[in-house]
Amino acid sequence: MTMFLSNLISGISLGSVYAIIALGYTMVYGIAKMLNFAHGDVIMVGAYICFCCLYNLGLPPAVGVLASMAVCTLLGILIERLAYKPLRQATSLAVLITAIGMSYFLQNLAQMIWGANPKSFQTVIPAGSLTLMGGELKISYVSMVTIAASVVVMVALSLFVGRSKMGRAMRCVSEDKGAAQLMGVNVDLTISVTFAIGSALAAIAGVLMCSAYPTLKPTTGSMPGIKAFTAAVFGGIGSIPGAMVGGILLGVIEILGRAYVSSELGDAFVFAVLILVLLVRPTGLLGKKIQEKV
Repeated sequence: MTMFLSNLISGISLGSVYAIIALGYTMVYGIAKMLNFAHGDVIMVGAYICFCCLYNLGLPPAVGVLASMAVCTLLGILIERLAYKPLRQATSLAVLITAIGMSYFLQNLAQMIWGANPKSFQTVIPAGSLTLMGGELKISYVSMVTIAASVVVMVALSLFVGRSKMGRAMRCVSEDKGAAQLMGVNVDLTISVTFAIGSALAAIAGVLMCSAYPTLKPTTGSMPGIKAFTAAVFGGIGSIPGAMVGGILLGVIEILGRAYVSSELGDAFVFAVLILVLLVRPTGLLGKKIQEKV
């Protein structure tokens, strides 16, 4: 029982990282209707920026996290302006190819700047654990902070989208860009803010992920990015609670699958469950079916 609870908590912690990344995916798709497959590599850039602040500049962890968020926010705006804005009226395939190209560009740029060799990441969260059940169950501070951060991010994002003026503009653009523009909404600014928020979340996820799994390299964000996109689709892409639920469920499935079935087939379980869910519910667990008017 203790081993199961330990694996379950590890799964929720990993799933919380996927959830934070998936929130960035679901925001960009829900509002701009674009699949930003370079999002996973923004995670990697954020982790490298924090790494440089901690190791090269000797700055406190909090400053490293804030610097990482600031750089990734600017990077997200730059990616949107240079790569995606010219393709607003292009086909989905053109946007997808551009996103993949941007992903490989960021990976190779990181390799040129920081090298291809893996680096050992210094955790920004104090080492140690909380002991429960008479010392049989230990929950690391990294897991606790990661889970708490994902909940805070989801609640803050839900409140921002639901109650702020920019959030209302985002919902308008999501419904109908043309009508929103006629009503005075600055569509370009709204989409840029969406990319900025998603990229800032990617920076947080990158720091938390590398704190739990302290190995950093130019391809660090590739597989977590794909899994987080899977989580967004799993939960219902475009839904903020769906991204959270999908991320946590995928993390739990992956960890329990590795622990009790096969350590080599963890990724296979994740994508197999996605296929099964989409066969039964194509819109995802919390997604809504949208009827197009003709």
